[in-house]
Amino acid sequence: MQRSTGEAPTRADAPLATAAQQSPPWPAEGQLQGPDGALFPSRGDRERLDDVLTRALAEARARVAAGSVTPRIAFDDFRRELAGFDFVCPRDLGQAVAWVIDGLERGVVHLTNPRYFGLFNPAPTFPAECADRIAGAFNPQLATWTTSPVAVEIERHVIAAVLRRMRLPADATGHFTSGGSEANYSALVCALTRADPAFASDGARALRGPPRLYVSRECHVAWFKIAHCAGIGRAAVRLVATDGSGRMDVSDLRAQITADLARHCLPVMVAATAGTTNAGMIDPLEPTATIAREFGLFYHVDAAWGGAVIASDALRGVLAGLELADSATIDAHKWFATTMGCGMFLTRHAELLSAAFQSSASYMPSNIANLDPYVTTLQWSRRFLGLRLFLALAVAGWQGLGRHVERCTALAGEIGRQLTARGWSIVNRSALAVLCVEPPPGAADAAAIVQRVLASGEAWVSVATFEGRKVIRICVTHGETTLADVARLVEVVTRPA
Repeated sequence: MQRSTGEAPTRADAPLATAAQQSPPWPAEGQLQGPDGALFPSRGDRERLDDVLTRALAEARARVAAGSVTPRIAFDDFRRELAGFDFVCPRDLGQAVAWVIDGLERGVVHLTNPRYFGLFNPAPTFPAECADRIAGAFNPQLATWTTSPVAVEIERHVIAAVLRRMRLPADATGHFTSGGSEANYSALVCALTRADPAFASDGARALRGPPRLYVSRECHVAWFKIAHCAGIGRAAVRLVATDGSGRMDVSDLRAQITADLARHCLPVMVAATAGTTNAGMIDPLEPTATIAREFGLFYHVDAAWGGAVIASDALRGVLAGLELADSATIDAHKWFATTMGCGMFLTRHAELLSAAFQSSASYMPSNIANLDPYVTTLQWSRRFLGLRLFLALAVAGWQGLGRHVERCTALAGEIGRQLTARGWSIVNRSALAVLCVEPPPGAADAAAIVQRVLASGEAWVSVATFEGRKVIRICVTHGETTLADVARLVEVVTRPA
C-alpha cells in the first residue's frame, strides 16, 4: 500500500540514517531518574542483604558437609521453577539468592564436601573466599598498572614469591591466568614465537616445517585444543609412550624427536607433566630437560596440580628439575585451594613473553612491558585473581600451605593402607595424593563399584585408565577431610554389592 506524503518509512529494510543525522537517544530535560534501587540498593539494604547472604552460605556449607556429595534434585521441577524467571517480572533479591543457594545445594557435585575424593579442585580456603568478595566489591580492572596499581603490585609480589619457591632466576616473570589451559596455551605461543619471531605476524606459515610438541600419553587432553587454537593443528601433538609407571618414557621422546627431524618437521616444545590427572605421576623432569636442551626445544612443565608441592620443604624434592623449565603452569585453584579460575603462568623468559603478547591501543593509559598485564598475557580485561593466593599466603605462609599438602598426602597414604589391608591393590606409585586402586579378585569391577558409590551419595570417586587398566581413582585435596571421612570412604567403596 502506498504511503501518504510525508509518512516516515517503517519497513525493516528501510535505509538507516547516517550517524551524523542521528540524534543521541538522551532523555528530555527533567526525565533523568535516580539509580535503580534493585541494582544499586542503599547502604542499609546492602548491609542487611550481606548479613543474610553470609548466614545462608554458612548454613548451606554445614548441610553440604553432612549431606550427599552427588546431586539430589528433581530436574523437571527445577526447570519449571527456572522458567518462572521470565526477566519481565522482577523478584526480590533475597528470595532469588535463596533460590539459587537451594538449587546449588541440591544440584551440583559438592567439591566442598570432605568426602569428595575426585578431581583436582578442592574446597577453597576461607581467605580465598574473602578475596573473591573484596575483588567483587572493588572490581578493579587489571589490564594496566595505571588503572589498578595496588592490585597489579599485589599480583606481581605473589608471582615473585612463587618464582622464588620454584628456584627460577631473579629476572623470571609470570602472571595469573584463568586456569591451566590458558597457562599452557601461553607456553605454546612463547615456544612458537621463539622458534621463529615471524610467527607473531605470519603464524604457522613462518615456520620452516610442520611444528611438533611432545607430551606423554598421560597428559591433559587440553593440549589438543591448545594446538588447534594456536593454529598448528591437533596433529602437531605427539603423544610419547609411558614407561609402565605412568611417566613419560624419555627414550621414546628422543626417538620421536629424531624421527620428526628426519621428516623435516619442526620440534618446538616438550611439555612434561608434574601430577598427571589419572594417577598423579610426575614425569622425569631432569632427563626431559636434558633432551629438550639437546635438541633446542622449549621446555615446559605442566604442574597445574603437583606444582603446589613447592610449598612443602619435606616433599618439594619430588619436583627436582622444575627449576630447569623455560616455563611452568601451576593452578592456585587446585592444591593451593583458591576459588575457581586462578591459574599461573611462570617463565624465565620475560622478553619472550612480551614478544608473544605485546599489543597497543590509543585508549589504553599505558603500555609498559612486564608491568601492564595486557601486554604480556592473553587476557585483556582481567579480574583481580591473585588476591586469593595473596590472602592465603598472608595468613598461613608457605609453611601453612605446605602442611595442607603434606596432610592430604598422609591421608592418601592412610586410605591406601586401609584398602590394601582388605585385599585391594594400589597400581600407581604416586608421590602425591592420588591413588589408583583395584578391587580384590572376585569383586565387582571398577566401573560398577564407582557407580554404586556415586549412587549412595556418601562419597565421590571416579573411574580412570592407568597403563591400560580400568581403576578406581581416589584423590585427597580437601583441607578439612578427617580420618572419619576416610573410614566412611573405605567402608562404602568396599561394601558388598
